[in-house]
Amino acid sequence: MRYQISGKQIDIGEALQTHVRTELDEVITKYAMRPTDGTVVFSRNAHEFVCEATIHLSTGLNVTAKAHAIEIYAAFDACGEKMEKQLRRYKRRLKYHYKQRPEPVELFEASSYILASKEQADEAEPETLQPIIVAEMETQIPSLSVGEAVMQMELAGAPVLVFRNEGKGGVNVVYRREDGNIGWIDP
Repeated sequence: MRYQISGKQIDIGEALQTHVRTELDEVITKYAMRPTDGTVVFSRNAHEFVCEATIHLSTGLNVTAKAHAIEIYAAFDACGEKMEKQLRRYKRRLKYHYKQRPEPVELFEASSYILASKEQADEAEPETLQPIIVAEMETQIPSLSVGEAVMQMELAGAPVLVFRNEGKGGVNVVYRREDGNIGWIDP
């Protein structure tokens, strides 16, 4: 597995990098996943260290965790515990559904835009009602079942996930509602 371990405006020593590699390898082998690569980024937020980690699995799913702590090793350990919990749940769901995905998730290309917020726009009356595009990027939309989409959204810690429904072929959305439940939009 390839690792990219870095720090934002802080130096990451060899001892910490070795600790990260051994701990992540232990978690991955415990749940027999097939990871392709992993990214771990350390940063500092006031008096706390922040650890953000992402592991890309060969099935196309991503596991993401973020943790804060006063010490850098404690921040990583808390992040590792969150990842282990997510992988344990993911493996349990795979066993529960009796479904093994033999092929990686199919991805479709799409355009992604960032629009200017009202605070960025000047206070004068706009000439047109079209929003101002700040950035344009390429993104990928995975082809998943609804259950896999919910699992991917929870693994990524995202509030919303756009996906192509494998059953119907249309573009669907799952999102976390304010009451804690999951919403599913199937046009």
